[in-house]
Amino acid sequence: MFQASNEIRIYKFGIIGLSCIISLLFTFLPIMQVDARRNEATVAGNWTFDDGSAKDSSRKGLNGQFVGDPKSVNGIVGKALRFNGKSDAVNIPDSVHINTGGPYTNRTVAAFFKCADISKNQKQVIYQEGGGTRGLAIYVHSGKVYVGGWNRAEYNWDGAWISERIRSNRWHHVALVIRDASGKVENEKFEMWLDGKLIDKERGGQLHTHGNNISIGYVTQKTVYHDGIQEGNSVDWFSGVIDEVIVYNSAFNRADFAKIAHPLSIEPKGKFTTTWGYLKAKRTEN
Repeated sequence: MFQASNEIRIYKFGIIGLSCIISLLFTFLPIMQVDARRNEATVAGNWTFDDGSAKDSSRKGLNGQFVGDPKSVNGIVGKALRFNGKSDAVNIPDSVHINTGGPYTNRTVAAFFKCADISKNQKQVIYQEGGGTRGLAIYVHSGKVYVGGWNRAEYNWDGAWISERIRSNRWHHVALVIRDASGKVENEKFEMWLDGKLIDKERGGQLHTHGNNISIGYVTQKTVYHDGIQEGNSVDWFSGVIDEVIVYNSAFNRADFAKIAHPLSIEPKGKFTTTWGYLKAKRTEN
């Protein structure tokens, strides 16, 4: 009886152990697919601001230049830059990987940001590239964060703008995505992601060469907004903190954004390995 009881106990433990292993496999299966779309070979620029400068850590050499005097402060992870809303920004050099090459059929632009006052009727630009004919923009306006894209030549994509409500003085992660686009306007080619979640999809297409400037924290030349207004030089300054600005010529998927906002890394303070709990805790600091 004793031996039979032990055999039953071992059998039960074996079943439980196998169940745990299967459960873990299903739990961690998404991790093996996290980089399915985030292709590091397609990185175009990565500005972490960790050393207090706008150096590009992607090795593409797109080191940004300060406009005014952005301040180095604690960011969502490591350091970030605080912009004063009136004279602080970063200019990014032209690049075949961002604006002077193309056409770009896949693109991801993303950033962490914390806006000091989202209620302003004035636009506050987080990131922009291009101008009135072709371009991309991420900005805050009247309580919402917007992502926009347009290509008003070649195939006449008049533009798409998607928005979502946010909160002042809270960390958010925003991204725009052009996914598998072509030289025509098609459904569900332009996306907005906020805090790791897909917000919406709109009609869009590929982005052709656009020689106008690239900037973080303001508009250098001209851009296009959801209300159709194209602003001129050195306007729409951002007030708040920006961290981890990235540009890739690949379209991130749900797992990629989950890795940024909700990872399982053993190094929670590493770049793009912030746990969601850590992110929420940091939102109310600084």
